[in-house]
Amino acid sequence: MLAMRKIYWPSVNILGPGALKEAENEIKKMNLGRALIVTDKVLSENGVVEKVVQELKNESLDYVIYSDVNQNPTIKNVNDGLEAYKKNDCRYIISVGGGSPQDTAKAIGILVTNGGDIVDYEGVFKSKNRSVPIVAINTTAGTASEVTINYVITDENRKIKMVMVDPNSLATIAVNDPELMLKKPTPLTAATGMDALTHAIEAYVTKGAYELSDTLALEAIKLIGESLEEAVKNGDNLEARSKMAWGSYIAGLSFSNCGLGIVHSLAHQLGSEYDIPHGVANAILLADVMEYNLDSNYKKFANIAKVLGRDITNKTVEEAAMESVLAVRELSEKVNIPRLSETSFKMEDIEKLSKQAHEDVCAGGNPKDANIQDIVEIYTRVYKR
Repeated sequence: MLAMRKIYWPSVNILGPGALKEAENEIKKMNLGRALIVTDKVLSENGVVEKVVQELKNESLDYVIYSDVNQNPTIKNVNDGLEAYKKNDCRYIISVGGGSPQDTAKAIGILVTNGGDIVDYEGVFKSKNRSVPIVAINTTAGTASEVTINYVITDENRKIKMVMVDPNSLATIAVNDPELMLKKPTPLTAATGMDALTHAIEAYVTKGAYELSDTLALEAIKLIGESLEEAVKNGDNLEARSKMAWGSYIAGLSFSNCGLGIVHSLAHQLGSEYDIPHGVANAILLADVMEYNLDSNYKKFANIAKVLGRDITNKTVEEAAMESVLAVRELSEKVNIPRLSETSFKMEDIEKLSKQAHEDVCAGGNPKDANIQDIVEIYTRVYKR
């Protein structure tokens, strides 16, 4: 018998070339007043925000811009954005960017309607009130924060990433226009694409996986496997960008409704301690964590290998499962993901990072229970690879 499920995703979802223009029509219908645009300096300087602003101007929609979001957004970013929201008498938020602006926007929205400090909301289902309306315009095929109930903010004092799982933070409108993803830098495309693949793989094997999340996750793995290398090599390929946008989006729908695992637990520590971009951190760790998890469900990992294009004919289920690890390693190499030893990671920090990873909210979803020593061994193996 199928179990009862409560499924969360935005009430309006607009995907594909031209989605931005359609989103502005939806914004106009809401008739909310002035918007706070939450974004970062790179997108403000490279013309992406201007494309959004021009559409707002075309519809005579009022806005102010907060553009100081870091690549790993901090409590200060949230508080500064909240101040801008209140000072300018804003009524809703338009987030423009990848995971960093999206997560910052969610945090601001929760504080507007709930008050307090953002540290009060670390954990699962901590807020009481729905966020202000958020129109989440995604510009990278990666985090899928525009469709999820999750957001992550760095506590710069404690040097940890706070993970919030909160349906009240869900965006009202999610927008994925691959035309906004064209001409993105190659390293960014690679890192965010591997982030999306991590979401899909972890969602497929997590303890919380079920019929719908499995269907979405496996299709996301297939789409990303077919298109990531081309999107990295040819950033102007709209078909590849469109497949990546869809893959990232449906991976987000999947993991937002079933959970993740220790790839994210370990990656969060690399981001908070060394400011390593989240997608890069996930990509560095993914294959080794998959190998650690193989015996939790050989069949599922064999299915991953198959949709990633590996020939598993005449292989045992264990051998076929290992092909999924090899496929991810090869893809990481093709898109030039760095090694952990090439980052600012320090082995002397490993005990602290492992303890924090073990306490991370994502750890509970891993298909195998990992103790602190297991995590130490994974970090060590990845570093020495």
